[in-house]
Amino acid sequence: MALSVVYAVETGHVVGALALTGAGAPADVAALVGRALPLRVSLGAGHVAALPLSARELAVAAVDEEPASLAAPLAFGVEVTPEGKPKPALVRLASWTGGIALAKEGITVTVKVPAARPTPVVALVSDEQDTHVLAGEIPAQQTQVKLPVTLVGGTVHGVLVLAAGWAGRLEKATVT
Repeated sequence: MALSVVYAVETGHVVGALALTGAGAPADVAALVGRALPLRVSLGAGHVAALPLSARELAVAAVDEEPASLAAPLAFGVEVTPEGKPKPALVRLASWTGGIALAKEGITVTVKVPAARPTPVVALVSDEQDTHVLAGEIPAQQTQVKLPVTLVGGTVHGVLVLAAGWAGRLEKATVT
């Protein structure tokens, strides 16, 4: 059996994993996910938010067997070589809790430890029929970035946060 993963190019996060028999996954990510890969999160009371990651922002890699990536793909990342080729071994990303604050004027992402270089961050926030796709970076030697978006206080949203080097987070959040 061969393990293939779909990953976010900008941050390296695995967003989907599949074990296949035979030749493995196609190299074209759109052949696997179509125009977008929707990640879903329950908002409660039977409501679900779909957060679609555009196929243009994703890639496919054949990787070494890592069964845990099938159950918790966001806990893993893909590293690439200087030539831009994915390495076969997945990296287990640092876990974190808290650190996601949704407010009327934006989302603040705070990681536990500052990195020596800037940390790319991508956040998707559901909003009725639309999804806000936000991108930025946590500056070197800092732990926080605020990504601007306008939201209504007290509303509940699905949120996907991908901060390079940290496990991805898919959860519901209430605007304060």
